[in-house]
Amino acid sequence: MEELKNIIRDVPDFPKKGIVFKDITTLLADAKSFQRMVDLLAHRYVGEKIDKVVGVEARGFIIGAALAYKLGAGVVLVRKPGKLPSETFSKSYELEYGTDTLEIHRDAIKPGERVLIADDVLATGGTMAAVVDMVRTLGGEIVDCCFMAELDFLNGRSKLPAGRVYSLIKF
Repeated sequence: MEELKNIIRDVPDFPKKGIVFKDITTLLADAKSFQRMVDLLAHRYVGEKIDKVVGVEARGFIIGAALAYKLGAGVVLVRKPGKLPSETFSKSYELEYGTDTLEIHRDAIKPGERVLIADDVLATGGTMAAVVDMVRTLGGEIVDCCFMAELDFLNGRSKLPAGRVYSLIKF
């Protein structure tokens, strides 16, 4: 994991002063590292009978689609408001500096389907907690919330279902 961890670039003062942003684009751009990351994440869920992988806008689309392909599952997109063309279910949630809203198609997940939720980085957990609530509202069974990386010091996993969080890399 150290090899993958070392490819992720730190960008100081982004998006605002005092924050060190973990830029995963360097890992995504390196073919061998990207393949290894997807393979390692997917290996954990082989045999789990995943029906859908939910990718969270926007970098979660990349990881979610790759995992869905490897696991033979469908892909479901969670997007910002107004981006999905059919009937949606919306969820607003609190951020440290305000609120945000996400949407999912109402027919994207059927009751009882086994769902893996994927995103790039687990930070404070607010976005993922909203997505977990959306999936449960639609009747999906959460298998796991998986991340390429986690910022441990922000304790985001405390907002997510106990025992249902996996991160490949930890900072």
